[in-house]
Amino acid sequence: MKAAERTRIKICGLTREQDVAAAVEAGADAVGFIQYAKSARHVPIERAVELASRLPAFVTPVLLFVNESPARVLECLGRLPHALAQFHGDETPQQCLDSTQGGRHPFLRAARIPLDGTAFDLLKFAHEHAAARAILLDAHVEGYGGAGKTFEWSRLPANVNAHLVLSGGLTPANVGDGIAQVRPRCKSLAVDVSSGVEVSKGIKDPEKIIRFVAAVRAADALLAKSSHDHLPAT
Repeated sequence: MKAAERTRIKICGLTREQDVAAAVEAGADAVGFIQYAKSARHVPIERAVELASRLPAFVTPVLLFVNESPARVLECLGRLPHALAQFHGDETPQQCLDSTQGGRHPFLRAARIPLDGTAFDLLKFAHEHAAARAILLDAHVEGYGGAGKTFEWSRLPANVNAHLVLSGGLTPANVGDGIAQVRPRCKSLAVDVSSGVEVSKGIKDPEKIIRFVAAVRAADALLAKSSHDHLPAT
């Protein structure tokens, strides 16, 4: 399987040691710690550092910020220097750069896709945030994320010149369909889940995490088989 064909997996909103262990054991590529005080899944940076210390090599911690000051973002990244930053609010391209030492620290930028069908220019957004490692797609809800809502994947542009992360209302039941619809539209695809693998806000369900990862791998295998079946005969 080519690198671009393997869907990376992030489990977000972790608050407990056992949930970090469950995500790692299931095969997650990244785990997210929310630095937004209004979120039910918020953990202070001290706690995020403590939880991240349990991660093995090659599992990436992600610190999620919402309209945070550049100084505070840089302070948090200084505490966890190997983390990715994720900007999930109304940050401008310049604010993202100011918060990451001119983009020298890798970051993700969330695009909030309207649920009511209102047009959203993802191509323009991706171009404006070209310094981001990837564009994360989430549903635009009151507040900032965490509502478990799914936007219409079919309304995304057919060809986005960016690495994308699909988020918003993903579950073990629908993530395969999301991968099938969105991966052909971008450079590479990752998926990001929080409420879809929980028993309550901030409390993950190990079995749901296992089922989610299995569904992602099944979707990858199905797409790889479909691609192979359509190769010209030699």
